[in-house]
Amino acid sequence: MSVYHFKTKSAEETMAFAEKLGSVLDKGDVLTLAGDLGAGKTTFTKGLAKGLGITRTVNSPTFTIIKEYNGRLPLYHMDVYRLEDSDEDLGFEEYFLGEGVCVVEWAVFIEDYLPKERLELVISHIGEDEREIQLTPLGERYEERVKEIMQ
Repeated sequence: MSVYHFKTKSAEETMAFAEKLGSVLDKGDVLTLAGDLGAGKTTFTKGLAKGLGITRTVNSPTFTIIKEYNGRLPLYHMDVYRLEDSDEDLGFEEYFLGEGVCVVEWAVFIEDYLPKERLELVISHIGEDEREIQLTPLGERYEERVKEIMQ
């Protein structure tokens, strides 16, 4: 399993990197997104949405668990933090096998529902505005997508 690292120096660079990733995603792609509070998960998702052709404002689904956006492909943005210690299945499989792209924050809380093949991302602070994005592709399709955007 390969692990890739990409550093950004601003929120704009983080969004641009995510937009590039969004432009190569296809239906059924699943991304998990981890990072401390304020690391830039929502900023990253905004850029990803732009790469999917979504023009609507993207914000965190903290209180709704799942937000849906339409673009070239639908984006299903999930924040499953509130499902910690819950056995509730909100139909995740339908989203993961659906026509869109899934971004799952706090994926550790629904590990049993996640597809084995996915792209795991971790965003870390390395300075006031600097971030490191770690990408771990699980499966060949994700390995190819990461290689394409890292060129």
